[in-house]
Amino acid sequence: MTEQSDTQQAKAGAIIVPVTLFEQNCTIIWDEPGKKAVVIDPGGDVPKILDAIKQTGVTVEKIWLTHGHIDHVGGAAELRDALKVPIEGPHAADKYLLDSVVESGARFGMTGGRNFEPDRWLDEGDTVSIGGLTFDILHCPGHSPGSVVFFNKDLRFAHVGDVLFAGSVGRTDLPGGSHATLINSIMTKLLPLGDDVGFICGHGAGSSIGQERMTNPFITGEM
Repeated sequence: MTEQSDTQQAKAGAIIVPVTLFEQNCTIIWDEPGKKAVVIDPGGDVPKILDAIKQTGVTVEKIWLTHGHIDHVGGAAELRDALKVPIEGPHAADKYLLDSVVESGARFGMTGGRNFEPDRWLDEGDTVSIGGLTFDILHCPGHSPGSVVFFNKDLRFAHVGDVLFAGSVGRTDLPGGSHATLINSIMTKLLPLGDDVGFICGHGAGSSIGQERMTNPFITGEM
C-alpha cells in the first residue's frame, strides 16, 4: 500500500495497492463516512489486498474490473471467494479473456488464478455504485475489446484502467487490440469528460484529462 488520498469534499477515499510483477494499480475506493468500498482490478497478491483492506478499515461490498487482462483479473475469483462479494465488469467483449485466465497466467509464471465469469457484465450507459458513490460506465475498447472506464461526475474522477496513462496510452499489440479504436475511445469518450477530471490508471502515476490533452503525444498528435 503506497498511496492514500481523499477526493473532493472528503466524500470518498482511495488507496492504490500495487500487485504482482506487473505493478498493477489495484485500487480500493470507499465512500465517506460509511466506509463501504470496492476493489478495482485485483490482479493478484490477494493476501496483500486483504491486508490493505484490513488496515484501511473499510467494508468491501463489490469488485469492479476495467478489462480482462491477466494482470488486472488474476486474483478476482480468489478475492470474490474470500470476501463473498459480486464481481461487476468488464464488458462482455472480454469474455474470452476471463475464460483463459489460467492459460494466460501460465505464460507469465502466475499461478492460482481461475477462469471465471462476473456476476454482472457492464456496458455503455450503465451505472455502478458503492455506498453513496455512483459511477457511469464508458465502454472504451482498443486496449482490449471490453475495456470500461468508471466515471464519477460529482467527484470529477475516473478510473480508466489501461485505456489512458500519464504521457501514454494502453498497448494495442495484444489479441483484440486496435490502436485506431483506442484513440477513438480516448478522443470521443474521455476527453469530453472535461479537463478538470483526475484519473487513476492501471499502472504508474495518475493524471488529469487536461494534462493529457496538453502534453500526451498520442493525443496532441490527433488534434
